Amino acid sequence: MTEPDKLLGEMRQNIDRIDLAMHELLIERGEIIDRLIEIKARQGGGSAFRPGREASMMRALAERHRGLLPLDTVEGIWRIIISTFTYVQANYSVHADVANGDAAMRDSVRFHFGFTVPLVFHNGPSAVIAAVAGSQGDLGMVRLDSGPASGAWWTALAGQSAPKIIARLPFVERPDHPAGMPVFIISKPLAEAAATEVRIIMVTLDRWREGIALAIARCGGEILENAASGIGLSLLVAIPGSTDEDALRQALRAAGAGDIRIADAGSHASRFEAPPRAPQ
Repeated sequence: MTEPDKLLGEMRQNIDRIDLAMHELLIERGEIIDRLIEIKARQGGGSAFRPGREASMMRALAERHRGLLPLDTVEGIWRIIISTFTYVQANYSVHADVANGDAAMRDSVRFHFGFTVPLVFHNGPSAVIAAVAGSQGDLGMVRLDSGPASGAWWTALAGQSAPKIIARLPFVERPDHPAGMPVFIISKPLAEAAATEVRIIMVTLDRWREGIALAIARCGGEILENAASGIGLSLLVAIPGSTDEDALRQALRAAGAGDIRIADAGSHASRFEAPPRAPQ
């Protein structure tokens, strides 16, 4: 055997060793999850979704990644591992809005949840929220820019027991993301483990004034969507989790907003922007 052939053989053996180790570690992870299920059952259950922990894991993954393997691949593998092991703990489906076409939405669901978790399509975000509300513990996925035909769909998130936004995906944002369409993940309210770095609120006004957008921006907020509702103009707004709601009200009144109603629509982790990939 020539020296290059010998080196290639050794490298392939190392690859086989690493593949075996990765598989064994996944099996070990499954055994830990099995014990976790038993402990949770003795404690009376609890949500399998932990958006805060997921965000922390994905942030650490992106920060420590290096080498030839694209971050897309690593992120996709970890998303499938997390989502599938969550499914093993508590079976759930993902209800997705495809009113604007299913290609990008299908890519997003499969990138973030894999193929084990069942996917159910709906025509519009309101139908997604209704499906989540009527389920035992399913998730919903809606686009941020759902379009005027969807109306003020976020008003269905109002109320203490109504479904809420728990995540914004993709978590690791970059211009060339293979599933880069921004989406919200919706679930029944989480009693614990929610990510609260960004709050999503509904702001209802009886009239629009030019200074409203600036007033919200000065409080660190951003208007995501707007639509007419039965009681005025409804805005879907993202604000920092630390924002004082009274200060926001005062800023809106100073801008001439008139009667103001604010309701909670959920929260999510801060977006993480991956550094640009160095050219190969």
